Amino acid sequence: MGDYDEDTAFLGQTGPFFWTTFFLLNTVFVSTGFNGLYMVFIGATPNHHCLIPDFNLTEEWTNAIIPFTLVNGEEVKSQCSRYSLDVVRNMSAEGLIPGRDVNLTDLAQEGCLDGWNYSKDIYQSNIVTEWDLVCDDQWKVPFASSTLFVGYLFGSLISGHVSDRFGRKKVVFISLVAQSVAVMLQSFSHSWQMFCVMFLFVGASQISLYISAFVLGTEVLSKTMRILFTTLGAFLFYCIGYMTLPWIAYSIREWRTLLAVLSSTAVVYIPLWWFIPESPRWLITQGRVEEAEAIVREAARKNKIEAPAVIFKESEASAQFKKYTMLDILKSKKIRCITLMCLILWMAINIGYFGLSLNTSNLSGNPFMNCFLSATTEVPAYVVSTVLLRKCPRRALLSSFLVIGGGVLLLIQFIPEDLQYVALALEMTGKFGFTMAFSIVYIYTAEVYPTVLRNVGMGMCSSAARIGSITAPYVIYLGSYNKALPYIFMGSLTIASSVVNLFLPETLNRDLPETVEQMQECQGLCNGLKKRKYFKDEGRKNLPIQREVRQDLQAP
Repeated sequence: MGDYDEDTAFLGQTGPFFWTTFFLLNTVFVSTGFNGLYMVFIGATPNHHCLIPDFNLTEEWTNAIIPFTLVNGEEVKSQCSRYSLDVVRNMSAEGLIPGRDVNLTDLAQEGCLDGWNYSKDIYQSNIVTEWDLVCDDQWKVPFASSTLFVGYLFGSLISGHVSDRFGRKKVVFISLVAQSVAVMLQSFSHSWQMFCVMFLFVGASQISLYISAFVLGTEVLSKTMRILFTTLGAFLFYCIGYMTLPWIAYSIREWRTLLAVLSSTAVVYIPLWWFIPESPRWLITQGRVEEAEAIVREAARKNKIEAPAVIFKESEASAQFKKYTMLDILKSKKIRCITLMCLILWMAINIGYFGLSLNTSNLSGNPFMNCFLSATTEVPAYVVSTVLLRKCPRRALLSSFLVIGGGVLLLIQFIPEDLQYVALALEMTGKFGFTMAFSIVYIYTAEVYPTVLRNVGMGMCSSAARIGSITAPYVIYLGSYNKALPYIFMGSLTIASSVVNLFLPETLNRDLPETVEQMQECQGLCNGLKKRKYFKDEGRKNLPIQREVRQDLQAP
């Protein structure tokens, strides 16, 4: 579609058609914002302790039956054990006083055989309280969170092929319906297993919706509007949904009702079917040039511009392009090396981003306000990154914010317990850094890969990102062993990835590479073997090899 922008230049860069399409498509991203992270609330673990059946225990024994345990250097009541109920019941009947007549440390302990008693100060019910996902079963919470991201992985792998086959617009609305139905069915889950299966479909439909709407916007909008849409619009409207989520969850503390309400919001998108057009670019690739022209002529009418008699050339409809696959990436050492470093970057950034997003319910203070603050920090991050990307080197910019994001996480463990607001501020700063890195790495990666491999390369990086997000819940789960472990892991991984990023080529003020030959070398790693080969063969006067090496060394 090399001539599409030229053929539709008469439409101008702005106008009612473009602005209407811009805002309608962006509203779709709001739903992905509040449907993506509701696990923060429905998977939060409230304060709990063993349920004590009513056996007419004395008040002293009722208060003493839960033993104390050491957690992060502080003595707290155990959440997973109690003193043997039979022993306590006998001692209570004999009138013995705990601590005076009985040394509690000598008593046998047992698990919560009768279940748990959960605090309802924050949540009336969620999946943790309904299915007792605590103690020996607490691993089921991060597993459930991971199923969403496994769905992301499957959805990102198949959505491109499906939208190429059936069209961008159809996939957007089918994914929207699928997401709504999956969330609604999830609210009727009768078991943890069913919840996880439905969460898989929620993730697959949600990422399919996001990718398809993103692609549709880039293909329908003009160049000027496209830049605004891809760098700011989609991300900001996602943030609007993300910021809306905690207020909806604050109003609805029962998890099944919350999911039902979130699912029903899809109804407002039904009228958009008649206002959002199909991608003319996609229609042309399918040979449906007349339909594409009809959409462009409608756009001209809305923009009050007269369209030419013939819009698209015949050659444009019949153009054929070579298709590249992952095997083409594996063939070249240069591309393999750059791809490996990009995969590490995407994985590390996603672990940090989703790790901090999922961790808001574990922070001190109000979990709803913490989630709102976490979402709010993303707004300035996206705005600032859009401004800085215009003039700043990508490599230095990305490494700087990776260091900021990872560095503050490493500092959190040194903050005293009585300065929790300082720790919260540092975590929000880390979220800001990861969000900046998240938005920069999208643009940077697209600029590194040549046109013929850009979709394949971005697809592989997106898959690595999904693996990182699948890992994120388990990184947060490390906090159940030591509160500092998640921060140490995420901070160290991020600092390491910032060093890896320094070896990628700079792309600022460079034309986008069209072919593999135009793709730049990475700095020092990929061409290290060639340099050593050059020095080895210099004494042998092997001219062909010398020429090849000199060309590699002189390449930008």
